[in-house]
Amino acid sequence: MDDEHPVDLGVAFFIPYRYMEDRIFRAVQDAGFDDWTLAQVRVFQRLAPDGSRLTDLADQAQMSKQSAGVLVDQLERLGYVRRVPDPTDGRARLIVMKERGRRAAEVARATSTEILAEWTTFLGTRNFTLLHQILDQLREITDPYAHKP
Repeated sequence: MDDEHPVDLGVAFFIPYRYMEDRIFRAVQDAGFDDWTLAQVRVFQRLAPDGSRLTDLADQAQMSKQSAGVLVDQLERLGYVRRVPDPTDGRARLIVMKERGRRAAEVARATSTEILAEWTTFLGTRNFTLLHQILDQLREITDPYAHKP
């Protein structure tokens, strides 16, 4: 970075996220899950462990319910997810990961762990921990999903 032309703070937050997203996406593709798009993955990565409603996925991905529905339909055809009845509301459906989706998510988690270890080595444990604590604190006022069950 050039001191005369500092990077905007919002961009500075985005650059590491983009790096991580790209590296995880490539690792998942290299592991044989190469039939989906980044747009599909951005919806898939928001699935709650016990499943999510389409409206929640759309809201979290910041897209229309119709657009999210198209992407979920594609993920379902590719064998990453399936729709099941919501046990808390018989009229609703949950989108849950199928085994293929869980295997892809395992590759993503392992790659994420690898990246975070590299960042910890680069920044030092103290700085990395401080960064993580500060970002967690900032999340309290920036993430509408931080306190949802």
